[in-house]
Amino acid sequence: MTVKKIRVIQYGLGPIGIATANLILTKSDMEIVGAVDIAKELAGKDLGEILGRPEPLGVRVTDNAELLFSKVKADAVIHTAGSRLKRIFGQLEEIIRGGKNIVSSAEELFYPSPENAELAAKIHQLALEAGVTVLGTGVNPGFVMDALPLTLTGVCQEVREVHVERIVDAGARRYPLQRKIGAGMTPELFQEKIAGKVMGHVGLMESLYLVADRLRFSLDEVRETIDPMIAEKPLKTVYFDLQPGDVAGIRHVAEGLREGRKIVTLDLRMYIGAEAPYDSVRIVGTPDISLRIDGGVAGDQATAAILVNSIPAAIAATPGLKTVTDLPAPYCRQS
Repeated sequence: MTVKKIRVIQYGLGPIGIATANLILTKSDMEIVGAVDIAKELAGKDLGEILGRPEPLGVRVTDNAELLFSKVKADAVIHTAGSRLKRIFGQLEEIIRGGKNIVSSAEELFYPSPENAELAAKIHQLALEAGVTVLGTGVNPGFVMDALPLTLTGVCQEVREVHVERIVDAGARRYPLQRKIGAGMTPELFQEKIAGKVMGHVGLMESLYLVADRLRFSLDEVRETIDPMIAEKPLKTVYFDLQPGDVAGIRHVAEGLREGRKIVTLDLRMYIGAEAPYDSVRIVGTPDISLRIDGGVAGDQATAAILVNSIPAAIAATPGLKTVTDLPAPYCRQS
């Protein structure tokens, strides 16, 4: 029996977009039927050239998304072109009006924070009208610090506290990530850019709000701190040479309190030189649960995987803006 392939358009050809497109090419039940990037220098090129493939794919990259959506039938668009909802809203609206389901790596799309509630409501309404599904997912947010701990609570009779730590060695990660965590900056410049929201990790507060909402935690107070991790010795990556005193990365902590007690803590340390990376989840409840992943979940590979693996559930879902807890958990779709 011939299986109908899932037709996918790749929107955004940065490192994660390239990784998702290459992964799709390994899936026997999927095919890439279009590619979009706003970079003028990529327009007109065969996607295979950009992906480093030995042969052309016969898919030309375009910077005219609206025209592509009107001409090409597709089941879903993988969107990997930004983090901040205000900056990508126009892109998402264009995709939705083109009648395409969306699986996006945009961190602020993961769950509506108070500051993005209005835009999220607009996206939800547009998706309902167009009859498509919109999903924001990834590794963080999307899995390690939200979906994973929530899944673990499935065997609890009650949950009183949730505490998650994620320690990431950024030295082996892609250039955009090293840049956005402030690698090589002075502490003063780091604080200036964090204050202006022009760099830093995005999505930790969204994870906090989702965990609290799903566990029906009533929070009296929410705290967020963002501090630089400082290099204590010379450090070198493919992209940066750090000296003692330079910023090596970021520590981002989100806390939810009730009656003065921290009932949700999400502690992310992402920096060059982290010697023993890990992810850990500790649940205080009945029963208590503790999980540690030595080495941590490999961010870039895992992000591409969860985006691609989430496509079938997104296509099958009812229309609207969804969270990862609204859909069946993704699993590895073997070719």
